[in-house]
Amino acid sequence: MKSILCPLDFSAASAGLVAYAAALAVATGAELRLLHVCEPREDPSGQQPDAQVFGSCKDRMQAFRASAEQAGVARVHTGMVRGEAAPEIVAEASRQQADLIIIGAHGQTGLTRFLMGNTAEIVLRTAHCATMLVRDALPNEE
Repeated sequence: MKSILCPLDFSAASAGLVAYAAALAVATGAELRLLHVCEPREDPSGQQPDAQVFGSCKDRMQAFRASAEQAGVARVHTGMVRGEAAPEIVAEASRQQADLIIIGAHGQTGLTRFLMGNTAEIVLRTAHCATMLVRDALPNEE
């Protein structure tokens, strides 16, 4: 395994997902690519997100990068793209020739999943490479 792609949505589960991906990257000697997709948002004023929002995302990505490096990953890369999450993740995996995508499974069910779709499910069905779904492991869950 040469390359692992780990898309992050900055949810509470992101830190655990990075730790999991980093452990696998260390074990296999793969490079780890952390990706955040900035999805289009409807803004009533018609303005684009400002530099402050972009800067905040960049800071978060650098923190996740530092976490992966502290876990022992030799090669960590970060990236941010704009667009719809699932197609952008699949496209990035193809561009980077990822061997594996490690993505969080947030457990949407029922009407929410039907109306909003499930990014992880779409990635799983359309990616050219293996995809590993990692369930959220929040402290209060049993």
